[in-house]
Amino acid sequence: MPETRAERVRQKIERFLVEEKHYPKEEIQVGVEFEVHLDGEVIRPRVDLVVRLGGRRVMVIKCVHGAMEAGERLVVSYGRLLDDYQIPFSVITNWEDARVIDTVSGKTVGSGRQAIPAREELERLEMEFPAYPEERLEREKRILSAYEAINRDLCSAF
Repeated sequence: MPETRAERVRQKIERFLVEEKHYPKEEIQVGVEFEVHLDGEVIRPRVDLVVRLGGRRVMVIKCVHGAMEAGERLVVSYGRLLDDYQIPFSVITNWEDARVIDTVSGKTVGSGRQAIPAREELERLEMEFPAYPEERLEREKRILSAYEAINRDLCSAF
């Protein structure tokens, strides 16, 4: 991966997950690309980090180099569309700060880097993995497509 400010954030967060949040490296996927089919086109978003636990993806993480607000909705779309189930937690971080979002509700459940759940915390939770409602799927794909286009434009400036 090219060395950008967002990539440096990703590297720090990956170390933080291993050293302070106790995730084994093999439970962390880096640069997970997936396909979204919309209006005959294929969009290929890339999730910075994905955390697995018990064979399931439980957290998606987007790393940014500045303000996080513009990426909050995008990371929720990742959590809703990456798998055939909604990944329980979507996180956006710029290293200095983080927002932990419940993917299903779209509501922030924690702020600050320390709010990113540790492995032990997630093991204790009874997480559900519902599918994203079929009747809202097309709309979510359009949201992801729009935010991906904006994100691409913003990142190309750095």
